[in-house]
Amino acid sequence: MSSVLSEPLVNLPPQAADRGTRIVKGACPHDCPDTCALRITVEDGKVVKVQGQPEHPSTHGALCTKVSRYPERTYHAERVLHPLKRVSAKHEPPRFERIGWDQAIAEIAGRLSAIAARDPQAILPYSYAGTMGMLQGEAMAGRFFNRLGASCLDRTICASAGGAGLAATYGHKVGMHLPHFAESKLIVIWGSNSIASNLHFWTFANQAKRNGAKLVCIDPRKTETADKCHQHLALLPGTDGALALGLMHELIANDWLDHDYLFRYVDGWDELRSRAQAWTPERTAAECGITADEVRGLARDYGTLAPAAIRLNYGMQRVRGGGNAVRLIALLPCLTGAWRQRAGGLLLSSSGWFAPFKNPALERPDLRAGRPSRTINMSTIGDDLLRDSSAAFGPKVEALIVYNSNPVAVAPESPKVVAGFERGDLLTVVLEHFMTDTADLADYVLPATTQLEHLDIHTSYGHTDVLVNEPAIAPVGEARPNTEIFRDLAAAMGFDEPAFHDDDEALLRQAFRDDVDLAELRGRGWFKLPLAEAPFAEGGFPSPSGKADARGADYVPNYESRTSDPALAARYPLAMISPPARNHLNSTFVNVKSLRDIEGEQVLEMSAGDAAARGLADGQLVRVFNDRGSYACRLDVSARAREGVVHGLGIWWRKLGADGRNVNEVTHQRLTDLGRAPCFYDCLVEVSAG
Repeated sequence: MSSVLSEPLVNLPPQAADRGTRIVKGACPHDCPDTCALRITVEDGKVVKVQGQPEHPSTHGALCTKVSRYPERTYHAERVLHPLKRVSAKHEPPRFERIGWDQAIAEIAGRLSAIAARDPQAILPYSYAGTMGMLQGEAMAGRFFNRLGASCLDRTICASAGGAGLAATYGHKVGMHLPHFAESKLIVIWGSNSIASNLHFWTFANQAKRNGAKLVCIDPRKTETADKCHQHLALLPGTDGALALGLMHELIANDWLDHDYLFRYVDGWDELRSRAQAWTPERTAAECGITADEVRGLARDYGTLAPAAIRLNYGMQRVRGGGNAVRLIALLPCLTGAWRQRAGGLLLSSSGWFAPFKNPALERPDLRAGRPSRTINMSTIGDDLLRDSSAAFGPKVEALIVYNSNPVAVAPESPKVVAGFERGDLLTVVLEHFMTDTADLADYVLPATTQLEHLDIHTSYGHTDVLVNEPAIAPVGEARPNTEIFRDLAAAMGFDEPAFHDDDEALLRQAFRDDVDLAELRGRGWFKLPLAEAPFAEGGFPSPSGKADARGADYVPNYESRTSDPALAARYPLAMISPPARNHLNSTFVNVKSLRDIEGEQVLEMSAGDAAARGLADGQLVRVFNDRGSYACRLDVSARAREGVVHGLGIWWRKLGADGRNVNEVTHQRLTDLGRAPCFYDCLVEVSAG
């Protein structure tokens, strides 16, 4: 842990003087499709309970274990409560001193101004989904970096391959409505541990199951969700596109097709049909590591049980061919005409439904005023922080402003990421709640508010409601909202445009077009978008042609696998995926003691056969390694792992790992076929005794 110890919470916020109990409307801010409506109970100025809103249709009063512990996170003894300035070298154990806000803002603004005078593109923002809120995410931050003329960040680290695949097929990130899964007769849960990461979808799936629906889980890992489904197909990582083509082969061979739907509403069907006919069950089974009968059986179920629905999630697109795999899977409901019924079709992301309602000018791209800008991919930050200036790359990155993210823990190929952050000439400013791995390497750490302490507005990628988050308490200690921090930096740098005088209430009013009734939103806590129940029953996809597009969709194998790189696989024969531990959400909640006590420590799941072949025993410390690096963790010999595949459950903070490292020591920075995303689950390793 950092040498910085936060002070006890002796100075309670102004509401501490209030007496009595209040109920505040909130929204879960985290990177999860559920985007729950919260019911926050405040007693005598302190939050005592966070629950799900029982009236919200998708939340229906239930929260995951993680978010129900939110007061523990907000009042955590290790919370950063005041601005900090580094007094140790980057390569030394971190030491910081407390400074005032005025000093912190003035010093940071001065250093940014000096860099910007040379080239503002040497300054880079780095953020993702530490909060999914539109205000505390990019509203004021976007204005600041646009006005500054900083480099742009390509925010790819989680979902951009799947998003690009979905947009290439349907025209946008759109799909079924969540409650309609309860009426499906077949639900294929593909690349998702829904019980752990999409709890409220699971409620509707379980309702369908009780009504006689068949549930099938497709996942390399035998997850908690697979335990509850009728069937589990444990395919090899990265072979999802091959399985989709194999299913298409059987749908064609048995004429389980809706020819009218294909003729009217799909472009490129002839090309796709020709491609699919080469993927026999036997070829598909050999590629995917399953049986030909499993391919035939799933195709039969999908072609004959209706309505049939697919809940696709982002685990399966974190491989080289992830974008094309999403394209192929998204075409399956077009082959059978499943879209004709509201309980048929597919859901990966609903975020595209909000696009027509959002205000595209919220982040004020006009403030860039036509100045040139380069874009740096957040997934290659390890390489990019180590680059010098060049004609191709542009100026060397001299300053990094990190908010809503923990890149030292979550970005791929950690050895390079750490080396970049340890540069003595790099100015790093981190807006944070805790001393994360990234904060430990900062020059300045600025205390940010949690969701209980600020105003925000949220959309979702799992349902179609807009939610409001009202502040339940005043900021703890000296914490400030992201919006306020960027307003302060703008003022210190002399940015006097009216856009920087908008307070959070003004930003909330500007976030959406008039179609969203803000009075209804704030009165009830959420606003439901007015959308058709069966949106693509007669085509009408948000693509240029109004049709689904099958042209060019194909299977793309992994970078690292037994078939694509047999020489590498001979040295590193185990395919590794790194799904989140059940009580973590990326690197969030890792330091909440009650949740970490449940998880125990960083583990690697391995089959009994693979462990025996290496002379390894359950519970021993092991080393996971490849040419990029290694990390130590505890071995869990588990029936959840199929032979040839191991699971490095993450994402632990590096400093909480057995050897101060985590699973991203061994992942690589190569990008996906579509969407420029990282290939976290496209990774070969070997394991030995630690």
